[in-house]
Amino acid sequence: MADELLALAAELQRAGEAFALATVVRCEAPTSAKPGAKALIHENGSVEGWVGGACAEPVVVREALQALRDGRPRLIGLYGEGGRTPGRTEGMLEFGMTCHSGGTLEIYVEPYLPKPLLVLVGHGPVVETLATLGHAADFTVSALSAESLPAALEQLSLTERASIVVATHADADEEVLDRVLRTGAGYVSLVASRRRAGVILEALKTRGAPADRLSRLKAPAGLDIGAVTPHEIAISILAEIIQHRRSPKLAAAETVPFAAPAARVESKDPICGMLVDSVTAKHRSEFAGQTVYFCCRHCKETFDQDPGRYRAALAL
Repeated sequence: MADELLALAAELQRAGEAFALATVVRCEAPTSAKPGAKALIHENGSVEGWVGGACAEPVVVREALQALRDGRPRLIGLYGEGGRTPGRTEGMLEFGMTCHSGGTLEIYVEPYLPKPLLVLVGHGPVVETLATLGHAADFTVSALSAESLPAALEQLSLTERASIVVATHADADEEVLDRVLRTGAGYVSLVASRRRAGVILEALKTRGAPADRLSRLKAPAGLDIGAVTPHEIAISILAEIIQHRRSPKLAAAETVPFAAPAARVESKDPICGMLVDSVTAKHRSEFAGQTVYFCCRHCKETFDQDPGRYRAALAL
């Protein structure tokens, strides 16, 4: 199974798809998963492999999806009654394994994200230098001509992690920007003088470019570092792209590409008290006009036998 998961991981990386790999690194009996057990979590929350049952998997999926959003690995510990006392390991994210009678699982969750995409539309020394710098900074770089749009854009995955720099030098600035601003790219900028950028901005407003996207257009492109030469301008633009990518606002916006709604709501399982992600929960019931979420089938069946008994736990 581990070999199959690693082969799948390699395939997903080649395809540029995001996923997280969870590996059990330590356990204390009784646990069903043992050290070395692995699971691959897709960006839609589906799981392949095994790192534990109904009490472990929801926590692992939730943390894996969060890791895909913030790009940071994490070590999580699940402690059941009788398991090792939590609170001793710095950096450990600790959770109660409330559905089972004992044991401990410590699981390392590591996100694998596709390289960020840098799309360069146009020509000139700034574009050429940006292409070189982008490759050095581990971006996937795609250089396009204005004439190749829109067909070329349709072949690219233009999500919030994508950045587009337009340097068409008045040849087709308005047409190109109007088109790229309608994509899902998180960063769009124009290489132009401040005066020329102002003229183009007014033209785009007249064309009816999306207001929410237009407000995010960086024109002229680049951080104000006093850049003069094409090489310096390219450096200022790449620095601005990196600043945008690392900003907290982008981390929040990236909840959409990873198949997670903007608002993820946690509900407490009224039977065992475990926090359950209402988006990924497989087991749920309706009671008194409210959806109740459960960590496993056993908790759902217990609730369904006498829902009124748990009214207080639901704060109804």
